[in-house]
Amino acid sequence: GAAAAAVLLAVLFFVVFFSPALALKNLRVEGNTLLTTQEAEAALAPLLGTPLALIADSDAGALLGDRPEVQSVEVTAVPPSDLVVTVTERVPVAVLQNGSEFLLIDEEGRQLKAVGERGQAALPLIDGGTDAVNSSVFPTVTAVLAALPPNVLGMLDHASAQTVDSVELKLTGGQTVFWGSA
Repeated sequence: GAAAAAVLLAVLFFVVFFSPALALKNLRVEGNTLLTTQEAEAALAPLLGTPLALIADSDAGALLGDRPEVQSVEVTAVPPSDLVVTVTERVPVAVLQNGSEFLLIDEEGRQLKAVGERGQAALPLIDGGTDAVNSSVFPTVTAVLAALPPNVLGMLDHASAQTVDSVELKLTGGQTVFWGSA
């Protein structure tokens, strides 16, 4: 009886960890808006064929780690051969102009994505182009923008500050809000 149990356990171990029966065949990516599904699937392609039991969050995180849009990754195995990768993206709070393109940035000034037209991003433009990130008032401006709900961010046209206590928000309707400090 003990020998039969040991053999059964060994077969089960082999099936779970080494058999192609439980290998990854289908990927599903969720939670992504900035990162396209095609880009995510292409980055995660090296996981295909790996047994589901051997895939960890860190494996998917390492493959997507160089993407500026991605903050974290969580994987869920769906036997026999599916994997759901849930992406948590960084939140864009503003736009910077870089020549003819516009860069979506997060609160830390990280460039998340480039868009060709200003209208493609319902976010305020921070004056000063990409050099604005080096400004001493930049963290104050982005902290104010990060505190605002998305529907209010969509109503803003520009955000600027001369000092850390003089953040100004210009609405698309032409009104100006003198915010003050973060």
